[in-house]
Amino acid sequence: MKKEECFYLGKIVSKFSFRGEVLAKLDTDEPQLYKDLESVFIAHGNDLVPFFIEKARLHKSDLLRLKIEDVNSEEDADRLMRSELYLPLAFLPKLDGNKFYFHEIVGFQMIDESFGRVGVIKGVNDTTAQALFEVERDGKEILIPMNDEFIKEVNRKKKEVVVATPEGLIDLYLQ
Repeated sequence: MKKEECFYLGKIVSKFSFRGEVLAKLDTDEPQLYKDLESVFIAHGNDLVPFFIEKARLHKSDLLRLKIEDVNSEEDADRLMRSELYLPLAFLPKLDGNKFYFHEIVGFQMIDESFGRVGVIKGVNDTTAQALFEVERDGKEILIPMNDEFIKEVNRKKKEVVVATPEGLIDLYLQ
């Protein structure tokens, strides 16, 4: 399995018991969706290695306590510390309406209600205080704040995201 075929689930952050249990911090608003996992991919360098889970349960609401098959001691668990966890994209719950996963809108056209066709969404920058659509238009990058008030429609059939940005925002990038 390749990382491009998976999504980042979280990271193993600490040991829990002398029997090799670990705690994983999940990158999700709904950790309860993952309490019945049967397996997970753990990043090992550039590779993803499958591991089977004997038992998983929520711990203090936002951590997942995992007992991974063949991880039976503190030493075994030490080797997994700070490892990233991944699951196949097919495990993501389907979203509808104007909700979307960042990876799913890459390649969509961005249409502004006033400006018209803005360009192609190349990615999402979520390292800033507010996530930004990265849109390419004629070799130029246009950054559009990912604001619920701006997003008017996500049309999966047409592969379009329709927005209503403040007047002049897009023009700033084109001058």
